[in-house]
Amino acid sequence: MFQRRPRRHRSARQRSRPPIAQDMNECWAMDFVSDQLYDGRKLRALTLVDAYTRECLAIWVDQAIRGEDVVNVLDSVRTSRGVPIRIQVDNGPEFVSKALDRWAYEHHVELSFSRPGKPTDNAHIEAFNGRLRQECLNQHWFLSLHDARSKIEVWRVAYNESRPHGALEWATPAEFALRCLQQRAVAVLTKSEYSTAAQF
Repeated sequence: MFQRRPRRHRSARQRSRPPIAQDMNECWAMDFVSDQLYDGRKLRALTLVDAYTRECLAIWVDQAIRGEDVVNVLDSVRTSRGVPIRIQVDNGPEFVSKALDRWAYEHHVELSFSRPGKPTDNAHIEAFNGRLRQECLNQHWFLSLHDARSKIEVWRVAYNESRPHGALEWATPAEFALRCLQQRAVAVLTKSEYSTAAQF
């Protein structure tokens, strides 16, 4: 029997101003940054950030990145982090691809597309990409794809673990994320104790 394929962009949110994230894994933000190797060959970097904790969850660097590559990055993060409620993206071809739309549909993740001409809809990733360019891309010569991936990953780890963030009460993104996990654990334990006490 012929099975109807899911309608494209079933997971897409209507284009309105996105709400502010209030919890870890509530909203991730994705975008691309372009650069080049020392010999002029082009590079692209897919950046992925948690909008609440400000953690950079991944930076994937390649000379060309397709929708399937975006899905692979999300799957690699999903194994350790889970999935978000929604992902904020622009209207680039990699983000409106069938591959990403299917992934979002299968994992019950909402794709929230920025309104045309409104980069502030994805302000967290825009600010992050500005820091990436200023502090890493503009500071290095990349001799090869491997060299670029290595240097950018070193910067990503330092950004998460060594940079206090004013919006996070001067904790680093990694420290703030750990604090969120601890608060969740306390909340779950408290709820469990309350439920047990209510039975008696």
